[in-house]
Amino acid sequence: MHEQSAHAEHVYTSAQRNSAAASSPIVASWRRCMTMHRLAPEEERAPLRLTDQEFHQARQQSERLIAGATDELDRLFTTVGKAGCCILLTDRNGIALERRGTSGDDKDFYDLGLWTGSVWTEASIGTNGIGTALADERAVAIFRDQHFFCSNIRLSCTTAPIRDHRGELAAALDISTCREDVSEMTLAILTQTVRDAAMRIELNLFRSAFAGARFLMVPAGANSAAALLAVDRHDLVLGATRAARIALQLDDKRIAAGIPAADALHEAGVSQQEEIIEAEKAALLRALSRTSGNVSQAAVALGISRATLHRKMKKFDLH
Repeated sequence: MHEQSAHAEHVYTSAQRNSAAASSPIVASWRRCMTMHRLAPEEERAPLRLTDQEFHQARQQSERLIAGATDELDRLFTTVGKAGCCILLTDRNGIALERRGTSGDDKDFYDLGLWTGSVWTEASIGTNGIGTALADERAVAIFRDQHFFCSNIRLSCTTAPIRDHRGELAAALDISTCREDVSEMTLAILTQTVRDAAMRIELNLFRSAFAGARFLMVPAGANSAAALLAVDRHDLVLGATRAARIALQLDDKRIAAGIPAADALHEAGVSQQEEIIEAEKAALLRALSRTSGNVSQAAVALGISRATLHRKMKKFDLH
């Protein structure tokens, strides 16, 4: 009881300060909980829960998300599940759609509300990994007494947002644990793990949204693995992940206008003539590759004579 009172007092005091520490993302979340959502840190509460009908409807609306995340959730559970961790996948509204956990930990996690059908927004349960990640649209780790409510101060969680094929916030992936031996260093490792898994789910969603397209990786420094362009057979950009949009300053309007991938990547030659030459060379290489280097078959596929193909191969130094 004393621990809970001390926590509530700490939340109130920190939220009223104007120091640098009081401007941290955690304290900013505490302030939102008190001012926007009218919550009190001394409360003992669990997150809101949907009815069975509401939960069924939420899952129906997120079928593509669940399909794109299932294998990754299973893979993540094999990594952290036996360490006393619970995994939740939520939609953009903080509704827990999928869960992974060991049966031995089920009661503790169920009592805390870490269960499918629960709503993990800040409005529902105060500062928490999922709700704060969705509110700030960034990855966060909430360590024990950084949670808003006293009832959650033995919980540690780390969450990464997941974006859809347009770069819009679509979901959140969370790892939570009640283990007393979890340190902030351990949580940092789990944070990187959940970020990597969330990125792979994002890429799954992106690829499924542009089935049949070619995918190009964008040079984007540390975010290169997440920076992809979807390109059609004419090399026009169909879509871009959020990391690619940021790196190339792309938005829906530019993509809808039909920007060439070469232009977007700043790889276009300084002249249109050079672009035409590169396109012709690429067409020859594709035809030769598809026919395993058979010049006669490649010439037929390209609709040109064998002699013409030989001349072009000599021109481009293709062997």
